[in-house]
Amino acid sequence: MSSAALPLRVTLLDTWEQTDFSLSSGTLVSEVKRVALAQSRIKRSPADYVVKYRGAELSEAGRTLGDAGVPPNGELIVMLRRRLPAR
Repeated sequence: MSSAALPLRVTLLDTWEQTDFSLSSGTLVSEVKRVALAQSRIKRSPADYVVKYRGAELSEAGRTLGDAGVPPNGELIVMLRRRLPAR
């Protein structure tokens, strides 16, 4: 597993905020989610959110970005696990 910098774009759907990160391919998927939420000042628990890549939810159970097959310049989405009803 390479520890070289892996450029990523992460979109947080709560705010539609896109953030560019440069992380190691050994970074845990759960850590990417935690950092994106913290940077956007989201107060909800990270457990309420999922990370998606190419439309599929990434398993967070000890998986790294490299394990998940996320390439350089990959785009991830962090979104609520359960959608909120429209009012």
